[in-house]
Amino acid sequence: MQTRIRIAVISILFLFVLEVVHVGAEETGKFPADWNGWAKVTSPLVKIGALPGCDADVSSLPPIYQETVATYCGVKQGGPGKVAVLVNPKSAGAYNARSGKFADGNNLILHLKDMKVLFVTSHKEGAPQYNIYTEEGKKINADKGPLSPNTCMDCHTGYQAFCVAGQCGRAVK
Repeated sequence: MQTRIRIAVISILFLFVLEVVHVGAEETGKFPADWNGWAKVTSPLVKIGALPGCDADVSSLPPIYQETVATYCGVKQGGPGKVAVLVNPKSAGAYNARSGKFADGNNLILHLKDMKVLFVTSHKEGAPQYNIYTEEGKKINADKGPLSPNTCMDCHTGYQAFCVAGQCGRAVK
């Protein structure tokens, strides 16, 4: 069980990636209406299928994992459930390179499938930006708490050993 939790939490870093580049006319921070066509990325967390429940003991894990679990447990009591990581096909190269060099536009999505919520990471002039939407495109950003873009930014920038330009994970085969 502890191994599954560790794998899940490590994979959460990947989910924090939330970056997919869209080269073209797409406005940074605008709802990615074509999100269903983005590439699904496999990560250890995605292989497990869900974020760990809120009752999981993650105290022995690094602080970024502990904060990740706490943050997403704040989205839904008991944990958010099934997840997927989606990468805009036009940014797969930048994502796989893990260089932090994303073009302006929407980059990556952490899809909380059971909740029908999309955590979208975009870039503008090289800087990551975060927004939260329903699957239908309604922006649900909050001023504080787990649905706040500032919460996303705090974690994505606060753990630079794990995160590069907002990307906090990588795909696995």
